[in-house]
Amino acid sequence: MTLNDIRALIIDMDGVLWEGDRPMPGLVEFFESLRTRGIRFVLATNNASNTPEQYVAKLARMGVGVDREQVIGSGLAAALYLKQHAPPGAKVFPIGEDGVCRALLENGFRLAELYEKDADYVVCGLDRTLSWDKLATATLNLRAGAKFIGTNPDTSLPTEHGLTHGNGAVLAALQAATGVEPTIIGKPEPIMYRLAMERLQVPPEQTVALGDRLDTDILGAVRAGIRSILVLSGISTRAHLADLDYAPTWIMKDIRDVIEAIQ
Repeated sequence: MTLNDIRALIIDMDGVLWEGDRPMPGLVEFFESLRTRGIRFVLATNNASNTPEQYVAKLARMGVGVDREQVIGSGLAAALYLKQHAPPGAKVFPIGEDGVCRALLENGFRLAELYEKDADYVVCGLDRTLSWDKLATATLNLRAGAKFIGTNPDTSLPTEHGLTHGNGAVLAALQAATGVEPTIIGKPEPIMYRLAMERLQVPPEQTVALGDRLDTDILGAVRAGIRSILVLSGISTRAHLADLDYAPTWIMKDIRDVIEAIQ
């Protein structure tokens, strides 16, 4: 199997490049192969909690150098989406951590404080300091007409304690409280992939998504109209394909097989 016509990859991180703080086998060689072949790449994750700089630092600890412009988390993707669609300096009430709040500030948005009810948008991402007050403020603003943006729809979150609630569960609670449905930025919606392709400046037919989850990475690629590689080093397995009406273009064991294919 060869991937001779690929000029760009949009790469998921968790389950593809690492497990927690453990790099996947072949990580350094994978990026060396991309650079040798001149394949452009963007790292795109549904995780909204971290900033691009934090991912750059994590990869550096694993022996890989990337630039912040080569990283898009769903928090940054939400801010970039709003920059394209919202008035300059619009006011946003954020539920989220650094990956959401810093991205909004860096892209020119004003942040609403608790119980301010004049936000133009509510942006909701993973927030491990989530409180009644934050939910109440989001609810008040949505009821007052603020537009609702969800960084990603993941309803569950793997942790060291087991599987807990993800951002999608919080979105569902706010939708139940307000009747307002969020616009989803992260995978499987195609918005993040389109933002990545804008950065790559490579035609869709020469761009491939690489991920470990059928329901986000691969379905997102299908909706964005690009080909995809499923690696079996993370969440999804071949058995999960049985009941789906979509499929990846290629299935590989891990990034070491991707290295072999692109060489």
